Amino acid sequence: MSQSKEHIVVFDTTLRDGEQAPGFSMDVPAKLELARLLDALGVDIIEAGFPIASPADAEGTFRVATEIRRPVIAALARCRKLDIEEAAKALKPAERKRIHTFLATSDLHLERKLRITREACLSAIVDSVQFARQFTDDVEFSAEDATRSDRDFLCRVVEAAITAGATTINLPDTVGFTIPAESFDFFSEIRRRVPNSDKAIFSAHCHDDLGLAVANSLAAVEGGARQVECTINGIGERAGNASLEELVMALRVRADRLPFDTAINSQGLFQASQLLSKLTAEPVQSNKAIVGRNAFAHEAGIHQDGMLKDARTYEIMRPQDVGQTADQLVLGRHSGRHAVAKRVEQLGLTLSADELAQLYQAVTTMGEHKKGIGDNDLRRMVERVRAGQHSHA
Repeated sequence: MSQSKEHIVVFDTTLRDGEQAPGFSMDVPAKLELARLLDALGVDIIEAGFPIASPADAEGTFRVATEIRRPVIAALARCRKLDIEEAAKALKPAERKRIHTFLATSDLHLERKLRITREACLSAIVDSVQFARQFTDDVEFSAEDATRSDRDFLCRVVEAAITAGATTINLPDTVGFTIPAESFDFFSEIRRRVPNSDKAIFSAHCHDDLGLAVANSLAAVEGGARQVECTINGIGERAGNASLEELVMALRVRADRLPFDTAINSQGLFQASQLLSKLTAEPVQSNKAIVGRNAFAHEAGIHQDGMLKDARTYEIMRPQDVGQTADQLVLGRHSGRHAVAKRVEQLGLTLSADELAQLYQAVTTMGEHKKGIGDNDLRRMVERVRAGQHSHA
């Protein structure tokens, strides 16, 4: 089945871009623990850090490169010799290594931030890619703020970077500015206009400032990108990055429209999300797609009734496919009679039709002032209903 599908390279940057977000920094042991899980999850590339940023970043990258053997280990470096040397040093023990070098290409960044000309930018990129190639054959170049760059200049940059030896070209939507139709056109156009574009893999790195990172990444894939850069739980600078779990499951659930696959073991997604949450002490919002605790929870009676008859009525994937627990009918004031009966049955309790009617009434009443009704609440209510029945006898 997978032979007809094209492989999408999953480049996980939780340990680098994700960790840069305020409140999400991880020490070296935490980075190693998460790297082991990312390896087990099946990611193709782990971006382990930005070695020149700090001694801890360099050590974290070195330790990950030493211990994790299957995936490619990447390290970030600006287009500067010193950065590239530090990245190479940190990656020295890696079985498979990638130097990921970047420079902004938009006029806004060139003029206001870097204060350099387009020509200076172009020559720095060529020099840096060539220098990085002295340490590894696997070099990725990122054109920071690509989606707001002049297209003609960006095409020149991409062509020059590939000629200099870049094997992956990343065109980031650094500030989360683009929209899906534009993302598709952008990748299609750059690949069409750059004469040597077939010599490199194109990559999408989308930020979520408008809540469109996953949608823009999928559009980029349709436009020819074959690598997506993402993070567990979508963590990252500002509003975060494209969420790995959402991308993977979108490709899986909508294989009819997106004939691509990844090497991700989806049943490990929930565990990865929970581990990251534990390591950073940052909870996942309960309604977060795929990994939130309510992602497969149903409280509305109509939904619960449909779920009990056929889960496909309200679920496009099974919770166990992503490592969540299967039965998630939440009892509350919106619950239906069927869900209450089902939960009672699961608890091994037998009630008459009359008792069930009273219990249902009690559940909806309690649901008015209690968010979620647990199994212990239900057992107590059953006892009260039964005690009431006996007192009338």
